[in-house]
Parts: sequence; C-alpha cells; structure tokens
Amino acid sequence: MKSLPALIAAILPLALAGCAGHSSAPKPASTLTEAQRDSVLARSSLPGASTVGRALAVSGQGAVRSAQLDSLSH
Repeated sequence: MKSLPALIAAILPLALAGCAGHSSAPKPASTLTEAQRDSVLARSSLPGASTVGRALAVSGQGAVRSAQLDSLSH
C-alpha cells in the first residue's frame, strides 16, 4: 500500500501538465475572410483569376436575388 501514494505522486504532475493551457497559441495564417481572399485573388494577375471574379459576381447576384425572394410577402 505504500506504493499507491508514490504512484499518485508520480502521475499527478503529469496529468496536471497535460491539462495546462498553451501560452503560445498558434496564430491564424490570415485574418481575411474567405470572401476577402477570393476578392484579392480575383484582382490578381494569376491564371484563372478572372474566373474567380466572374464566380464571385454570379454568387453575389444569386445572393441578391435570394434576398429579394425572401422579402416577398406571402
């Protein structure tokens, strides 16, 4: 029975260390939203950027149309 307190004394610090919070949390690679990143990409000179711009425009038109339909009274 003498080994039980020794075992607890050995395990307790390990368990507490495992539960400790991380002081240096990883920072996000970017603070931009997905829409902001897509917009920057659409204005770039990368291949396919114009396609991204057209997709954003069509998506925006669809969102406007959906909002108009949602606002119609029943």
